[in-house]
Amino acid sequence: MKKQLYSILTLLLVVAFMTACGGQPTAAPAAPAAPAAPAAPAATLPPAAPAATSAPVIQTQIVQITSTAQALQTCKVGFSFNRFDSILLKAWQDYMTSYSAKIGPSQGLNFVWTFNVADGDVSRQTSNIQDLLNAGNDVIVARAEDAAAIGASAKAVMDAGKPFVTFDRASAGYQPTLHVGADSYTQAVTTATQFAAILQKNNVKNPQCIELEGDLKDQNAVLRSQGWHDVEKQLKAWKTIVQVPTEWDANKFYTGTANALQAHPEANCMFVASDFAFQSVEKALQEAGKLAPTGDPKHIWMAAQDVNPPGLEGLQKGYIDVVTSYDAYYHATTLVDALVKLCKGEPMGVAKLLVPGRVVTQDNYKTLPNLWALEYQNVTFVTPTPQP
Repeated sequence: MKKQLYSILTLLLVVAFMTACGGQPTAAPAAPAAPAAPAAPAATLPPAAPAATSAPVIQTQIVQITSTAQALQTCKVGFSFNRFDSILLKAWQDYMTSYSAKIGPSQGLNFVWTFNVADGDVSRQTSNIQDLLNAGNDVIVARAEDAAAIGASAKAVMDAGKPFVTFDRASAGYQPTLHVGADSYTQAVTTATQFAAILQKNNVKNPQCIELEGDLKDQNAVLRSQGWHDVEKQLKAWKTIVQVPTEWDANKFYTGTANALQAHPEANCMFVASDFAFQSVEKALQEAGKLAPTGDPKHIWMAAQDVNPPGLEGLQKGYIDVVTSYDAYYHATTLVDALVKLCKGEPMGVAKLLVPGRVVTQDNYKTLPNLWALEYQNVTFVTPTPQP
């Protein structure tokens, strides 16, 4: 029986028969993975058609997508969110459900999604995943709260004969059927390479950089730091003078930046592991008298990751010089394309499907298609209240 389940919110979406286009990911060598992950080929996402948006998940939600034009095989997907505390997660969910509505019928599939949320509790996520398995879902997908702990859930689901897919955050232990997410190493490498070119073009003397790290329990954070430092060693275009762990905590982005600027007044550049909390960085720079756009003598040269809405604003204001996108739309469509194969029992042929992201600058952000932060710029997001 389910333990401490959230209230169930059932949403039935009846969608007319639609056809879909968009190719399958093509296999390519994976970026260097964390030590516990096995070497495996990876695939890179091709462009796909734009998707519409749906309603946000609150606690547990079932989204059913059906067609009356033909008899379809039902594909039940159970998705465990570790938390639902930012608009990025809403964008992912919207893109998944809308794209599956578009592509499913043409593949003979009717997708039924069940989402639940663990509110950052590792034990609760373990229980939630077991609930999704007990409910008879055909495939279980999880965005892990803890990269080490998620391996036990992957093993339990796979031992029960069902595919288990990690989404966005890879397992550091037992490996799932498939991982779908960002190529976080390449994401950092492309940012750092372009950053070196920007420093050279602007004749920046003796660049001394502060690095704001992410949560090192998250393999994305580990790989981003690795990519940054590998380019630093190769090109020698800057020197990282201090690494500041943030644990993906917005307050630590602020205090870490403020303390690092005070301890290292010589710092004239930064690498921010994610721009979701860039407003915290801006606040610390403002208080230090160093918040200035490109072209101002007080400008701190800034490389970042993701293009979340606060990062998009940073680009628009001229505070961020380069960032590689965390492409929520392509993460979601890549997942759904993979689910089509898994639900049909077809071999994947790869163990990872990775989206490398696109280099975004002050010059090109307005023209890039499917940039989720632009699409959700005017969407209000309210974090659901956790249930006891």
